[in-house]
Amino acid sequence: MKRTLIHNALIVNEGKTVQGSVVVENGRIAEVLTDGKPLSAPCDEMVDATGCYLLPGVIDDHVHFRDPGLTAKADIGTESRAAAAGGVTSIMDMPNTKPQTTTLTALENKLAALNERCVVNHSCYYGATNNNYRDFAKLDRSRVCGIKLFMGSSTGNMLVDRIDSLRRIFSGTDMLIAAHCEDTAVIQRNMRRYQEKYGDSEVPIGRHPYIRSGEACYKSSELAVSLARETGARLHVLHVSTEKELKLFEPLPLADKKITAEACVSHLYFTADDYATLGARIKCNPSIKRVTNREALREAVRQGRIDVIATDHAPHLLTDKEGGALKAASGMPMIQFSLVTMLELATEGVFSLEQVVEKMCHAPAQLFRINGRGYIREGYWADLVLVRPHSPWTVTADCIESKCGWSPLEGHTFDWKVEKTFVNGRLAYDNGQVDGDCRGEELRFDY
Repeated sequence: MKRTLIHNALIVNEGKTVQGSVVVENGRIAEVLTDGKPLSAPCDEMVDATGCYLLPGVIDDHVHFRDPGLTAKADIGTESRAAAAGGVTSIMDMPNTKPQTTTLTALENKLAALNERCVVNHSCYYGATNNNYRDFAKLDRSRVCGIKLFMGSSTGNMLVDRIDSLRRIFSGTDMLIAAHCEDTAVIQRNMRRYQEKYGDSEVPIGRHPYIRSGEACYKSSELAVSLARETGARLHVLHVSTEKELKLFEPLPLADKKITAEACVSHLYFTADDYATLGARIKCNPSIKRVTNREALREAVRQGRIDVIATDHAPHLLTDKEGGALKAASGMPMIQFSLVTMLELATEGVFSLEQVVEKMCHAPAQLFRINGRGYIREGYWADLVLVRPHSPWTVTADCIESKCGWSPLEGHTFDWKVEKTFVNGRLAYDNGQVDGDCRGEELRFDY
């Protein structure tokens, strides 16, 4: 049985950064060697990690791999390659595909497809509708990461807009409910106002945050939190984007919370000022908003009001991104560059390295009760990423693994570089090369 020694790294784990080495054997972390602890037995190969930081693999709880039915934009294979290239070793896929993951049959088909083609570890959400809450009791909670609830404008029948249905959903499961919160009536009112103002002309992209406004976000998030408190549900509010929403969440240890919040890398990095140069490339829902909101989100990460950092990775073809605030598709591909973006913010002093690991690795594992992942601990699965600082490189189209072929970060030079990504001990990414034959495992959740 092969033993691999990842030697002489700076290990960032559980609030500390220490010099050490890790032994990988049979897909798991066999030994963590710090504080002079000796190697128990010889190893078959060594990875020299001098000058690198060794982190737990990132767990992204919010991705759209577009598979099935929207595979011209992206698919499980291409987007999981992008994940591995970015140091992301586990993903949780959203249900708004074709068909939507709102039936038990569609769920089984989605899980089977992930098992067959996903380079990294995986699970997916079950999509709530106004009428399918009876299915929740039939779900295998050890395999399904949670219930996805659209409490705002969405496609198809996934917008849950009846208060009686919302109460049934919140009271009908002890699984985590992951909610997209934007109030449809507010959005539609704003949209009509701008359509009247601009007439037959396209509404400029810079108006998007005024259509998908802070009011729309807060009104919906407040309702979700109120229902969760009323019913005792486990609520996770996705992609919080406004300063006002942050008042709904407590700066408590994650273990003490039933109501939690996610921030996305895009909302922590971009501001509304970036529409001037990036246009619809940064159009997403909820919208990128003013700098005061970004700064409040960053502070909320530091305080503990924000529990998890994810991507809402949502690829579109560039042809879909043409147009203004009404026509251009919402969503951007971020998974390949999420970790290096956060590490850049750490270099700038916005966060510490330990905080980045806490919010991208430890907290998702704790929140979703993922078995054996998210930490560098003996006996845990060897989901690991080696990153090197002071190694400048520039995002160009030819390095993008995502099928859509573009990134809002093209032309940006990062000082951090992902060198190697291990998925269950297998080297899935190595200095620019993805092992397309690597297959992740289904995530398992403890209930």
